[in-house]
Amino acid sequence: MITLIGCTTAKSVIAAAKDRNSKAKTAQTNAPKKGASSEETGLTSKTYITSDLIHGYISDYKNIAMSNMRNFGIPASIILAQGILESGAGQGKLAVTANNHFGIKCYTDWTGETTLHDDDASQECFRKYSNPEESYQDHAAIISKRVRYASLFQLPKGDYKAWANGLKAAGYATDAKYPEKLISNIERYHLDQYDNVVLGKDYVLHQSQNVNTTVNNSEKANLYEVQKGDTLYSISKKFNISIEALKKQNNIFDDAISIGQSLKIE
Repeated sequence: MITLIGCTTAKSVIAAAKDRNSKAKTAQTNAPKKGASSEETGLTSKTYITSDLIHGYISDYKNIAMSNMRNFGIPASIILAQGILESGAGQGKLAVTANNHFGIKCYTDWTGETTLHDDDASQECFRKYSNPEESYQDHAAIISKRVRYASLFQLPKGDYKAWANGLKAAGYATDAKYPEKLISNIERYHLDQYDNVVLGKDYVLHQSQNVNTTVNNSEKANLYEVQKGDTLYSISKKFNISIEALKKQNNIFDDAISIGQSLKIE
């Protein structure tokens, strides 16, 4: 079953993304980079983006990624990391002109709109979508339905490193450093926190950031589980803590929280 994004939500996401695109100061080179794209995808232009753009991209698409994790079993962290990498955080040519955030090529089974773009060969056929959500849904369908990726679904959904390496092993990417790039995005921007929201697990920072990754009893006592109707404002008032401090210690980059999410309260 595929969860459909409501019209209002879709429009707001697209509007936010377009507004961000209009304000972004990016520089692109148009020359294709051979051998650096994936078999399923192709992002040929280098796009220089800032951390603010990436945080904005995550804010726009994290809910879709978590929905796809629930419905298809693909870790939200992997979905977001691929979206950031393949689309240049929504700033790449295919993302801007075709709403194609994963650089998905046409192949013989595609009957929708198309666009031509230089990749491993000149003017290759890529899929064109009416909105970014369609791109996310198509990406999930490809990964979940093609036999070549079946082995991925034997991996733990919370093991983003295994998934990153598994995608490469299954032939998704020709770039030898593709797994490392995904893992780097996940750890730098704490994308695995969205896996934990879906899995109902507490989120703790990983060892690469020199933080203790175990939660002891005293830390558990300082965790609060988000309830229905909670907002960052109401929680901040309840525990006499500023919203900014609450967001900072929980690596939250916007105002969205989910029921069941565990928040550190200090």
